[in-house]
Amino acid sequence: MNRYVEKFISYLDIEKNYSKHTLLNYKIDLEEFFLYLQETPIERVDYFHLRRYLGNLRSKNLKPRTLARKLSALRSLFKFLFREGLIKKNPSALLMTPKLDKKLPHFLSEADTVRLLEAPPVDQKASLRDRAILETLYSTGMRVSELVSLNKGSIDFISNIVKVAGKGKKERLIPIGNMALDLVKKYLDTRPHQSDAIFLNQHGRRLTDRSIRNIVNKYIEKASIQSKMSPHALRHSFATHLLNAGADLRAVQELLGHVNLSTTQIYTHMTTEKLKTIYNKAHPRA
Repeated sequence: MNRYVEKFISYLDIEKNYSKHTLLNYKIDLEEFFLYLQETPIERVDYFHLRRYLGNLRSKNLKPRTLARKLSALRSLFKFLFREGLIKKNPSALLMTPKLDKKLPHFLSEADTVRLLEAPPVDQKASLRDRAILETLYSTGMRVSELVSLNKGSIDFISNIVKVAGKGKKERLIPIGNMALDLVKKYLDTRPHQSDAIFLNQHGRRLTDRSIRNIVNKYIEKASIQSKMSPHALRHSFATHLLNAGADLRAVQELLGHVNLSTTQIYTHMTTEKLKTIYNKAHPRA
């Protein structure tokens, strides 16, 4: 059965350009499914096998999103095997995907954003890098994984444009503000280590996602912002603040690198709340 998984994962990697993170999760999910099947050949798996397996997963009290991902892995696998002629029938065709509530993204107010960005002092070499990181995340709205993979050649310092490799290895161009760009320049000019990577740790190696999370948490505490947040909150704040200022939804979709507009529409919640506040204050019958 592992050969089916390897063939499927290879297809997702080479032809669909799935991220390494997604490929790893799918592989783990599918290996867990095959372990559950034990000796049942994949050609004999039917709808009822899948229903029993999903019932087994639900009994483990998994989070709805985890359950949905595992189901997505199964549906994708059997759809692939059926299309390739490796099985005669797709047993997952009748499976229903559970509806997930869209979680409202956690974001900072504009005032809290400024306090966070200005928390690292720029006159100290050690914190100059951190200030450049925070400013770049907020200025571009890029994902942390995109930030850590940035190289010197990724940024056009003349045109104020940064090229990032997003999900599915899709590249996109994002404008970057002068303040963030100036800090990145200053950091590159003063750092002791030479490397093609932009953001380095004290040993001269590329920073990791975990390192960025620790940096953000450090300055959240320093700025005395009373909220739990991840580095992704700066991306959420970037999108929310743009929409609140009247930016076009499709433009924000392009900047964020979202494939579907519906993914970007979740950020309009704040715009709606702002309109309601204005209405309640201004309308005589509100």
